[in-house]
Amino acid sequence: MALHHLLGAAHHDGSELYVPRSTPRLGDRVPVRLRVPGAGSERAVWVRTVRDGEPRMVEARLERAGEHERWYVAELPVHNPVTQYRFLLDEPGGYRWVDGRGVHARDVSDAGDFRLTVHDPAPPWLDTAVVYQVFPDRFARAAGHGAPPTDVPDWAQPARWDDEPAAHGRAAATQLYGGDLGGVERHLDHLQRLGVDTLYLTPIFPARSNHRYDATSFAHVDPLLGGDEALVSLSAALHARGMRLIGDITTNHTGSGHEWFRTAQADRASHEAGFYYWSDAPPGYVGWLEHASLPKLNYTAPGLAARMVEGPDSVLGRWLRPPVSLDGWRVDVANMTGRHAADDLTVAIARTARSTMRSLNPEAVLVSEHFHDASADLGVGGWDVNMNYSAFTRPLWTWLVEPGSTLPFLGMPVPIPRLPGAAAVATMREFDSTVPWAVTRHQWNMLGSHDTARIRTVTGSRDLVTVAAAALFTYPGTPVVFAGDEGGATGTNGEHARSTMPWDQIAAGGGPRWDADTFAVYRELIALRRSSRALREGGLRWAVVDDDALVFLRETADERVLVLLARAPWAGATLPRHLVGSHATNLFGGAELEVRDSALRLPGDGPGAEVWRLA
Repeated sequence: MALHHLLGAAHHDGSELYVPRSTPRLGDRVPVRLRVPGAGSERAVWVRTVRDGEPRMVEARLERAGEHERWYVAELPVHNPVTQYRFLLDEPGGYRWVDGRGVHARDVSDAGDFRLTVHDPAPPWLDTAVVYQVFPDRFARAAGHGAPPTDVPDWAQPARWDDEPAAHGRAAATQLYGGDLGGVERHLDHLQRLGVDTLYLTPIFPARSNHRYDATSFAHVDPLLGGDEALVSLSAALHARGMRLIGDITTNHTGSGHEWFRTAQADRASHEAGFYYWSDAPPGYVGWLEHASLPKLNYTAPGLAARMVEGPDSVLGRWLRPPVSLDGWRVDVANMTGRHAADDLTVAIARTARSTMRSLNPEAVLVSEHFHDASADLGVGGWDVNMNYSAFTRPLWTWLVEPGSTLPFLGMPVPIPRLPGAAAVATMREFDSTVPWAVTRHQWNMLGSHDTARIRTVTGSRDLVTVAAAALFTYPGTPVVFAGDEGGATGTNGEHARSTMPWDQIAAGGGPRWDADTFAVYRELIALRRSSRALREGGLRWAVVDDDALVFLRETADERVLVLLARAPWAGATLPRHLVGSHATNLFGGAELEVRDSALRLPGDGPGAEVWRLA
């Protein structure tokens, strides 16, 4: 039996159909709209907002009505920097609330309220960006990929390019494959052929590990990667192609071999000694998650902010200036930066960093790494957006994971659970609802990263990788691809997933470590996203949520796109006929959408993905 759709519910999101795209100022009155289906029984619509901590009600007026839906609008006063609101439907026999999590015939907390923020959003180029993440040691060598690297430092274990990465133990951090920035520059054609326009590099500073999150200096690029000159050259090559470059910084800690920390240990009366948290327990200082190799920075210290995040000569500022001219930073463990015991300076540090970056480059982006609930740190004028594990990666994994998988679930002592579509969507809506739409539409969505298993290993299936990729490139946010995913790379955890690019197989059109069909799917989906403003900027309406299928609409004022994701064969569903005019055009997947006199019939095939433009 075909499933019932969800489009009979009242709907609002922060996209252009419901809220003006411009950033409001304090004192503005912003029109906010609610779409109510024609079959609704509302007697009135109100907007509930919280002003100076106290709820207020604003009555909405009927703006327009048609056969299939009615639109209400209310003028919402922006009295606080972050203004929360939700809608109240006055109905016979009771009332219902409409918030970011859905429609509720009961009282709800403010946590799921919609939000307006007066703080400027991420730079507008993220509307169209597709980001490509590179772990420099594993992408390419400028000198070719023959023998293991030579002249390596004492901490390193040289590896051949085709060696399997270690998943655990000391080797996971010390295997050195010899990838460098010159190798990245040599293969920029691959990035452009794929369709990406922004390169994000994990750390490039000297360190005592292959991941380089234990920097020994922020003053220079690691000579193993080619030094400062290689970064300057890579940046120039990217910018000449109209592409952008994002760096990676550890504002929370340095390495124990860092020049600041060595000075601090040698002279506890030194200025640098105040930069760290000290302890009476071994090893004598606070380390990130108790790792002695990563001493934690103390931002209550005079001068540390100026050294690290404040002003053009700070670490963040210096690398945004010519000749490197980074286009932004991704901040490692941003959620812990400035937080320790009674200290909680995270938002202040983020705001300082953002101010520094915008003063040097008004289009610079500041991206936080935060694996769980980042809502308190987003939309408040600090980090622009977050690496969206909570609202995208994790719920999508639970829906697409291979049955019986034993892969651990991103830091939890349990395997990834296989959940029905309703659970995945509830999680997505739960976390999306906690931040302003201005943040949601630019969040960095990922199928995986250098800190996780590979999506091909999670799903166990090429077909389900296609479903996952279709979700990545059609869901609100900025798509981020970890280098190798586009060719079906595998890996069981973050370290094991840091595999090298098989350039000989890529050149040959495929091989055991390069799936040309998956690469073609990624190319097609990226091109599709670039061709559709609705997929880049549109709102999100859930249409069908089944155990094995998810269907949603992306809508702008000039375009409506329907997306169907199926992890397995399912019952199919019907949608209202008025969603489409004369016909529906298939944009991906190849299936026709059956347009009848009274309904649209969705196919029940699976696994697979379909995308249609509804004329």
